[in-house]
Amino acid sequence: MAKTKRANKYNAKKVTIDGIKFDSIDESKYYKYLKKLKAEGRIKDFTLQPKYELQPKFINRRGKNILPIHYKADFLVTFPDGTQQVIDVKGMETADFKLKKKMFEYKYDQSLILVCKAPKYLAPREWVELEELKQIRKERKKMEGK
Repeated sequence: MAKTKRANKYNAKKVTIDGIKFDSIDESKYYKYLKKLKAEGRIKDFTLQPKYELQPKFINRRGKNILPIHYKADFLVTFPDGTQQVIDVKGMETADFKLKKKMFEYKYDQSLILVCKAPKYLAPREWVELEELKQIRKERKKMEGK
């Protein structure tokens, strides 16, 4: 049974499923989607909220301790062939996320994939990578203009 709490500044409601607290309804739905993929054998496993250090702590020129910068992804998905994907579920890219994504991809030489709920016109797909959705929207807009 899912419990829903109040929305945050991005209007995302916190949800609890299987005793796990999620920052948004979409994130909880993606969790259910991954459980289904695992049961079907399409993925080997997944981890919730893996943490990555983007920049270590250091002491600046004035002798002040500067804390490390961390990034906590929503999911780390492992496929049957052993490959992995780091996935974040978002409706849009914030400036903070764009910066952390660049830092992550530089340090870890791995793509950080942003997924969102697929719009109805992409049915039966449930989820789509945000970059792909941007491209689809661009092409649709171009076709509508003709």
